Amino acid sequence: MSLTPIFDVLGAIVAATKRAVEFRERQWPLAQLERETMRLPEGERFVDALRASPAPRVIAECKRRSPSKGILREQYDPATHARDYAAAGAAAISVLTEPTFFDGSPEHLRAVRQAVDIPILRKDFIVTEYQIAEAAWLGADAILLIVGVLDQAALTTLLGAARSRGLATVVEVHDEDELSRGINAGGDVIGVNSRDLRTLTVDHDVFQRLVARIPASAVKVAESGIRSHADLERLTADGYDAFLVGERLIGTPDPGAALRKLRGQ
Repeated sequence: MSLTPIFDVLGAIVAATKRAVEFRERQWPLAQLERETMRLPEGERFVDALRASPAPRVIAECKRRSPSKGILREQYDPATHARDYAAAGAAAISVLTEPTFFDGSPEHLRAVRQAVDIPILRKDFIVTEYQIAEAAWLGADAILLIVGVLDQAALTTLLGAARSRGLATVVEVHDEDELSRGINAGGDVIGVNSRDLRTLTVDHDVFQRLVARIPASAVKVAESGIRSHADLERLTADGYDAFLVGERLIGTPDPGAALRKLRGQ
């Protein structure tokens, strides 16, 4: 598996991720993860939640920091935030586990798994099959695969590895070429990210440009730049099934109340 050459913010994150994964793999070898995985991922339940749970369907995100905005929350307790999100009607929880740029940790996902019963997405920069086994070990039901950091062979291989472990996969794209690659690899949950991870700029027009090109059978998820209930209504009308929202929620005094307001309650 090889990575596409990227010389930007995204490239720096991927390089840091590879170093962190190498360190974790020395501490917890793959064979140990596989022996100690006690819970089978519920990937189908995650997909069903995005298709059929009460609308609007929000994947509410736990993250302390972002490269574009810096610290989002000084007092960060992902388990508490996840419980608040679940009580506010979240369809699923996304947990940032990347440590260098997002102040995340694999242990954050484990804590969230112990706190809530709804499906969990591990959001990270997945570039190795070890991270997929690790996601199952930690208690995730789904992982994120970012098309822009993987060549086609790696994307296809990682999709297959996730499915073999029962994990659903959100295939994240930002433009037409990435969308075509994600569909060709077999992605059936497509996340359209309006934020270009290379430059960190947001282009809301990408939502409308890409949604018509996504197969009708696929689950369509809008990511980034979502601020209000009106945004959810507009994107639902465009054809999106679910919405991944982080900064708009976690940066408020009461993330659960912010989710209720976003969902129009």
